Amino acid sequence: MARRRQVYEGKAKILFEGPEPGTLVQYFKDDATAFNAQKKGTITGKGVLNNRISEYLMVRLAEIGIPTHFIRRLNMREQLIREVEIIPLEIVVRNVAAGSLATRLGIQEGTRLPRSIVEYYYKNDALSDPMVSEEHVTCFGWASTQDLDDIVALTLRINDFLTGLFLGVGIVLVDFKVEFGRLYENEEMRIVLADEISPDNCRLWDSKTGEKMDKDRFRRDLGKVEEGYQEVARRLGILPEAGVRDLKGPELMQ
Repeated sequence: MARRRQVYEGKAKILFEGPEPGTLVQYFKDDATAFNAQKKGTITGKGVLNNRISEYLMVRLAEIGIPTHFIRRLNMREQLIREVEIIPLEIVVRNVAAGSLATRLGIQEGTRLPRSIVEYYYKNDALSDPMVSEEHVTCFGWASTQDLDDIVALTLRINDFLTGLFLGVGIVLVDFKVEFGRLYENEEMRIVLADEISPDNCRLWDSKTGEKMDKDRFRRDLGKVEEGYQEVARRLGILPEAGVRDLKGPELMQ
C-alpha cells in the first residue's frame, strides 16, 4: 500500500492526503465505539461493509441530484473523496422513536412519529455532542440561516429516498445521522453530503420482525453484530465479491 500522509483520524475512519489537490482518501476501520467512546470494541469486517454500503448509498443519492463528497471507491476499505470544510453539526432525522428520543421524552421505542423530526447536534466529543437549536447554530457562526435551509432541504430529500429504498428490501429506516461540508470550486461554495451513510449511523430494523441490523447490536450487547451489518449489505445486493475479509491497515508516512 502506498505511503500516505495522515490528515485526520476519527473513531471509525482515517483520512489521508489524496493523489490530487482537493482530494482525500477515506479509510474505514473496524473499530467500534458507543456512548461517546465510553464503550469500545471491534466489529470484524465492519470497515469493508461500511465502505461498500456507503458507496452504494452515496451513488444512489447522487443519481437523484444530492451533491456528495464521494468520488469513487478505491478498494475494499478506501474511498476517494473531495476535501470539504466540515460543518460542525450532526443532523439527525427521526422517523420512529428510538434511542435518546425515546429515553428523554418517555416515548415507547418503536412508536412511529407523526412526522419526521430533524435535530441538530454540535460536533464536539469533549462535550458529548450536545443538542443545539438553530439559534445556537447561527449565533456561534457554525452555519448561516441559508446554510441550514440548504442542509434541511437536502436532509429531507435524503430521508425520503432512503426510506423508500430500505423499505423496498424489507428494512425500516428508524433514524440516521448525516454530516455536511462546504465544497469550494471555482470561487463558488456549495453544501454537499459528507462523512458516510452506513449501519454505524443509521438505525435499521427488519420491517417484519423489528430485529436490529445496526450498531445498536454493539451498543446493547445483542450479539451477532457482524451478521447485522452483513444482512444489510446482502439485502442491498452489495456483499463484497470475495466475502468479508480483513485487509492490512494503512501505512503512515512519518
